[in-house]
Amino acid sequence: MLPSSNRRLALSATLLTLVAALAPATAAQAAPAVSPEVARAGLATPDLKALEQALLNTTAAGAPGAMARFSGPDGVVTKAVGVRDTGAGAAMDPKARFRIGSVSKTFSSVVLLQLVAEKKISLDASVNSYLPGLLPDDRITVRHLMTHRSGLADYTNAMFAQTVPGFEAVRNKVFGYQDLVKLSLAEPRTTEPGVAYKYSNTNFVVVGMLIEKATGNKVAKEYDRRIFKPLKLKNTSYVHPATAVKGLHARGYLHPDEAGAPLVDSTEQTVSWAQSAGAVISSPADLNTFTSALLRGKLLSPEMLDAMTTVTPTDTTNTRFYGLGLRRYDLSCGTSVYGHTGTVQGYYTYAFSTRDGRQSLAAMANTSNRGQANTALGGTLEAAFCGTKAAKAMKSPARGSSVAPAEVDLPERHAR
Repeated sequence: MLPSSNRRLALSATLLTLVAALAPATAAQAAPAVSPEVARAGLATPDLKALEQALLNTTAAGAPGAMARFSGPDGVVTKAVGVRDTGAGAAMDPKARFRIGSVSKTFSSVVLLQLVAEKKISLDASVNSYLPGLLPDDRITVRHLMTHRSGLADYTNAMFAQTVPGFEAVRNKVFGYQDLVKLSLAEPRTTEPGVAYKYSNTNFVVVGMLIEKATGNKVAKEYDRRIFKPLKLKNTSYVHPATAVKGLHARGYLHPDEAGAPLVDSTEQTVSWAQSAGAVISSPADLNTFTSALLRGKLLSPEMLDAMTTVTPTDTTNTRFYGLGLRRYDLSCGTSVYGHTGTVQGYYTYAFSTRDGRQSLAAMANTSNRGQANTALGGTLEAAFCGTKAAKAMKSPARGSSVAPAEVDLPERHAR
């Protein structure tokens, strides 16, 4: 438990942040009138009240803080509620860095697809043709990995069967890629190669291995020279196995499985259990830049971008899809957005853009193992990309929400 003085400080910071969020927007925050460009493109103007409500719903569901940054032809809007540090009582800051979890998969996919364009890797080649003897089935292709259709078990299911003990067991541990693949192969396979979508972090561990085999460099170097530097992502990094998040950042808080148990500060960890599947650190502005640049074709050839955005359904609603390391969500207003969700201990992330890259949203809540909070944060997509049409989806938690349950990137027990 926090000392009473710190609890009061944190509560005061939260209330101040909420008051500021609910006050009339300043000139710098206010969304301008719809521009001719937005009108011609048929783009929605974000509903700032609904965006704010989605963040408030997220903190009401158990996140210490939440924030969102929306960028489009008419400028940038940021919103933040709650605290980024419960001990210091520091208000959530839209400029803060944080762990983006499985959004890292899209970074890994970009690097691998650049290698495909360079003829160093073929999407439909057997993984074992590049990494001999690694996998038990020669039918598993590179494409199967990137679309989560390999049938390789997700080793994190057993690793985090108990949320906090599982995390503490690996918080400071350094794994090799082979160690993680071995954990997966100790479990039964989930499907025959290519038969069905089954999300597995193992797939993108192997993607990391392919990148390093094809280039002779560590994944960190390839991220840096192919994405971070060209896009000038100054607040994005891959620091494995170092544990600190440098600079201004939001601390992450993990909910235990036991109802009523105190939050666990999970900020410092190696994230070695994820590596190329989830160890990138970034900021809202950098994520906006990345997803927008990707969908505008600044990172991939037209052929590779078309391949990446060719998707298949992930559930029976036919509103959620997966391509090559990229999700597509079809929103209630008919708009489709592309990007990825992210879960790592203490953080939930959404990073999405329209297909033309003109509008982008990055949203984060500094908690995890709290499915209600993850679902509530997903409401920022409707608010940002559907605008005033999102009002019905942004009900308060007391009246329920029509936002669809969040997809799970990491095993969670969702304790209440």
